Amino acid sequence: MSPGTVSHVLNHPHKVRPETKARVLAAIEELGFSRNGMASALARGDTLTIGLVVPSLGNSLFVDVARGAQAGTRAAGYYLNLATADDDEELFGVHMRRMNEVRASGMIIAPLSAHPDGVAQSRRAGCPVVVLNHDDGNPNACRVLIDNRQVGVVAVEHMVSLGRRRVWFVHAEDHRQPVALRLAGVRDAAARLPLGVTLEEVPAESIWATTGTVVARRIAALPADERPDGVIAVTDEIGMAIVNELTASGIDVPGEIAVMGCDHNSAAWGAVVPLTSVSMEGEEMGREGARLLLDELRAGPDHEHETVVLTPHLAPRASTVGRAGAGVALAGAIDF
Repeated sequence: MSPGTVSHVLNHPHKVRPETKARVLAAIEELGFSRNGMASALARGDTLTIGLVVPSLGNSLFVDVARGAQAGTRAAGYYLNLATADDDEELFGVHMRRMNEVRASGMIIAPLSAHPDGVAQSRRAGCPVVVLNHDDGNPNACRVLIDNRQVGVVAVEHMVSLGRRRVWFVHAEDHRQPVALRLAGVRDAAARLPLGVTLEEVPAESIWATTGTVVARRIAALPADERPDGVIAVTDEIGMAIVNELTASGIDVPGEIAVMGCDHNSAAWGAVVPLTSVSMEGEEMGREGARLLLDELRAGPDHEHETVVLTPHLAPRASTVGRAGAGVALAGAIDF
């Protein structure tokens, strides 16, 4: 049988007579033949592969992003190729270059900092890029962002709505764009606090759990009447560690001190008391990123770049509302 007949069976089976198709498939089975998908893809000019590069899978935000991106790309017949940089900026750039080398049809990235050279290089290679969770100001790419400034506002409003009067905001690594924006949102809300409510900014060493342990021990060492009665942590990892350490010190969470995080990281939900946080809309971010990238692949040069900004919402759990109130939606943010 001719190579053309085999090609028709593999790629256009409706054009082949049933008996011919049966003979070709039997020969394929006997020989153990496997199609070279990369060669086929290069021949038609599209690998049907979308690259997704994320900084880490330790934060469930990026797991949710991958889930949403895969749902969006799979529905369009594309395959998602996931790479994680383990918080290594150099490795992040390596992954981007590798996606270009394997001729990914397009790329979705969630960088910790701007990668303008990597985006420009990808576009020169014919690989459009969509940027998630970081506003790099690049006019040559679509972006999907969460309103991190509003995250800070939501957190402060929640503490005020609970009647907390002395609130700490624990933050670190302010050079990271999401952290800086959450801090800005906290300051926005702090500028209009009700009378009798104070908010203290508490700089810390890192955005990881060790910081929370240090801060909680500092709180426990204070006289009871000098402790905050509400603590907002810029990340859930910090918040989880604060909850665990305060509880180990005999301090009631949330009875004496309500604690919450800001990035909805499921890795931190295993605290002794489940942690309230602010949802980062990871799945929607991934789906929107896939939609924008697929739109660009279809439109080509006629595509107009777009920035989508998602709205965060409160995810109340026992660390602020108590076990009885956990899972019950609060009646909106207080206006103050």
